[in-house]
Amino acid sequence: MRWELDWLESRARLTPDAAAIADAGTGQEWSFREVNERARAIAAWMQGIGVKKGDRIATLAPNGVSYFDLLFACGKIGAIFVPLNWRLSVDELAFIIQDSEPALLAFHSKFTKEVTMVWDQAGQCIQINGSHYQDLITSPKQIQPVDLDEEDPLAMIYTGGTTGKPKGAVLSHRAIIWNSISTIASWNLTDDDKTITYLPLFHTGGLNALSIPILMAGGTVVLGDEFTPEKAIEYLIRHKCTIVLFVPTMHHMLVKSKEFQQAEFRDMKLFLSGGAPCPLDIYEAYKKKGLAFKEGYGLTEAGPNNFFIDPSDADVKRGSVGKPMLFTCIKVIRDDGSEAPAGEIGELAIRGKHAFSYYWKNDSATQNAWKDGWLHTGDLARQDEEGFFYIVGRKKEMIITGGENVYPLEIEHWLSSHPSILEAAVIGVHDEKWGEAVTAFIVLEREAALSGDGVKEYCRKKLAGYKVPKQIHFITHMPKTHVGKIDKKLLKEMTSKNQKPVS
Repeated sequence: MRWELDWLESRARLTPDAAAIADAGTGQEWSFREVNERARAIAAWMQGIGVKKGDRIATLAPNGVSYFDLLFACGKIGAIFVPLNWRLSVDELAFIIQDSEPALLAFHSKFTKEVTMVWDQAGQCIQINGSHYQDLITSPKQIQPVDLDEEDPLAMIYTGGTTGKPKGAVLSHRAIIWNSISTIASWNLTDDDKTITYLPLFHTGGLNALSIPILMAGGTVVLGDEFTPEKAIEYLIRHKCTIVLFVPTMHHMLVKSKEFQQAEFRDMKLFLSGGAPCPLDIYEAYKKKGLAFKEGYGLTEAGPNNFFIDPSDADVKRGSVGKPMLFTCIKVIRDDGSEAPAGEIGELAIRGKHAFSYYWKNDSATQNAWKDGWLHTGDLARQDEEGFFYIVGRKKEMIITGGENVYPLEIEHWLSSHPSILEAAVIGVHDEKWGEAVTAFIVLEREAALSGDGVKEYCRKKLAGYKVPKQIHFITHMPKTHVGKIDKKLLKEMTSKNQKPVS
């Protein structure tokens, strides 16, 4: 094996006794030496049961140290780590199992029922919170050498599948290592940094946004499970976290809590938001507390880290994700393939060693994503005169009404600034006259009162007439995907069936 690919082995040699991973609730810690020894033990065991280079190793479990056991073990023997989204239905899980054809399934006992429904009883499986697994990690054996290259796959993360069946994005050793290198260098991460990971480790945001980069830098990753603002604040303070990534829904819950108003985050350098564009009022909440806050942008297929912005710039240029990271190339592309000038909206394209290799068994999707060496993200963006980038929305979500292009995010940001509005989502709905009608879904703050006419009047203060929603639906809860994004696909489906959207 090429030594530089097993960076955990090197990190365990450099800082063997430093805390690598901790459990938020119990406080149990594992040093880098212990994390490496656990991974070596699982790697040797997998080889012993016949796992070969290129075999897929699936995992169905809540956040826990076993994710790192299995990921790093795969890295040592050339297997491919496939974390499964436990929030999916049994049918969806069955599709991913069938598509990825794992040689082994590692699972937590809380998902025993799902495993019996999706896993061939003849297949290899192991319960990660069982006694056999515990015996394995304390009985390390010799690993048989494997010839590995940086382009060999290390992980395969299935995308959300909001536009169809989930796709397995194959991430090489090269992609995961370079995402970490670029993040460490661009974000100035050090071995003093600590984070708490609440985002699920089956998602690239949980695994690759901060967890792997901080471990590579020699810092500590604290693992959280079910998010509540009260517990999150308690753990952030108790574990002296310096940086944390939440999705906008988590930030909203956090800043609205009484605990947030009373808490002092003496060790916290930075609150990060990712996964979806963040309402601008979140910026104000952190500013009032004197806390640094900024947004990031990424996707499973690229990193997911791609931009850096200093918190002082983030406060002035609210909504910007900043400038490309140290080893990332970015451009905004017009429909004709030419590069858009500053101020013009186009599709965001990315190039860098942190990008994925291909979609598993899906050549057509791979070819659509990769064009002339650039990854086409499907996201719309613009760049200002000073080189700061702004994400405008999904290309497929752009609304064309009466011949005019409307970007839902602009309207959603304005609606979310209304004191009576808790959450807002905007989609285009088929309309005989306009082609598409701008349609808003609104969740009001508790005990707030607001009419449709009141919403339209508020929009006219800021927006051009064609951007003002023609249809407004007040709903009690906003439907969300498994990673906390608003599920606009479901909103459209409900609208087409003349049903009231519910979560």
